[in-house]
Amino acid sequence: MNIREQLAIPRQQPRELDPEERLDNFDEVSKGFDEATALIEAQRCLQCRKPLCVMGCPIGNDIPRFIELLRERKFEQAYWTIRETSSMPSICGRVCPHEFQCEGACIRGKKDAPVAIGLLERFLADWMIINGKNLSPRCAPKNGIKVAIIGSGPAGITVAHSLSHKGYSCTIFESLPVFGGMLSVGIPNYRLPRNIIGAELYALQQCGVNVKTGITVGRDLTLSDLRDQGYAAVFLGIGAYESRRLGLEGELETQGVMSGIDYLGQVLTGREIALGDRVVVVGGGNVAIDVARVALRSGWKEVTILYRRTREEMPASGVEVHHVEEEGVQILFLAVPTRILSDDGRLTGVECIRMQPGEPDASGRRSPVPVEGSEFVLEADALIAAVGQKVIPVHDETVPVEVTSRGTYVVDPVTLQTSVEWIFAGGDTVLGPQTVAKAVCQGLDAAESMHRYMQGLI
Repeated sequence: MNIREQLAIPRQQPRELDPEERLDNFDEVSKGFDEATALIEAQRCLQCRKPLCVMGCPIGNDIPRFIELLRERKFEQAYWTIRETSSMPSICGRVCPHEFQCEGACIRGKKDAPVAIGLLERFLADWMIINGKNLSPRCAPKNGIKVAIIGSGPAGITVAHSLSHKGYSCTIFESLPVFGGMLSVGIPNYRLPRNIIGAELYALQQCGVNVKTGITVGRDLTLSDLRDQGYAAVFLGIGAYESRRLGLEGELETQGVMSGIDYLGQVLTGREIALGDRVVVVGGGNVAIDVARVALRSGWKEVTILYRRTREEMPASGVEVHHVEEEGVQILFLAVPTRILSDDGRLTGVECIRMQPGEPDASGRRSPVPVEGSEFVLEADALIAAVGQKVIPVHDETVPVEVTSRGTYVVDPVTLQTSVEWIFAGGDTVLGPQTVAKAVCQGLDAAESMHRYMQGLI
């Protein structure tokens, strides 16, 4: 096939549930590519001599190589090409913001639609699972050295996977009652089915990784305890799970006001939250979109999202924004809440104000400016804030580890070693809220540094 024929192929679309099929269940909305569609999409890749997509991938996946192998129907070999750099392609293929990473750098996106790299990655991972293939490299014999990993999110999973396959005895300590960290309580099933997370857990357990849930380091045991129990090194991958507040009077005291992370965590672990029919969600990221879509599936009748900037500046994935609008959520752009309205301590509504783009700020984006006299009121039974998360470091006076003013850990930028030589950190707990791929990348770097430390090489 010549380049003109390749350029003539339109971007292929995945199979999806119709909007009316979605709202009474948490079934996965996108069904991905079937084999025929994946093969057509793979033909769109131009196999660039200088592949910008690889530079756009935080992990550095060899994207042209795995796509070329996919085109040749060498699916298993293509999957293992991804696994050379990624510990969880089945998850990254689903939830990474590809449009801002690999696909955002794809040369075809300059004049056309980029190659659907994420969907091709997902196809390969799903093909391996459907066909009962082994998802992990062969485990190495145990070397008798123990490692403790705090947090079972993407960074922690990656460290455990890497070190267990080098022969280390890894134990993951997770404060939540479920494995997966924010993958399980922050991303709904319709985007990331729980059997996919389960496959990652099974792969770890096959290599001897021990997972202990419901244990909070700093409360149930200390870092000193771990050292005394013979753990040669510790990895801190606790993530950014504390929600930021709106800063409105009565936010903490008013019944019906909550944070997006708390709401998702409660619903996704099986708790029913019935606060009324009308919910207002504040924010423009994927968490805000997920809160709105989960609310719809949980029986809320009227769901509205407030976002202070324009659609073009919305940080959420374009696919997720499209889906939430298909499902009937109203998005009010250039609007923010200014006052909580309540009756006897119970939320009744939200006073808002219109915004307009002002002068560019340090990020280059135009800062929203209130429009005088544009106030309006939305009646609401619930107000859910999804305006970002922050890191809450492990509170452990027995081993003080240096943190920044933002609560993130101070680490060596190369080794990810903290101020305590046997403790390493990575993912959101170092970077602040970031993508799964960036957490995986830091997990890989930390695992290599921990290996070198335990072998006396650093």
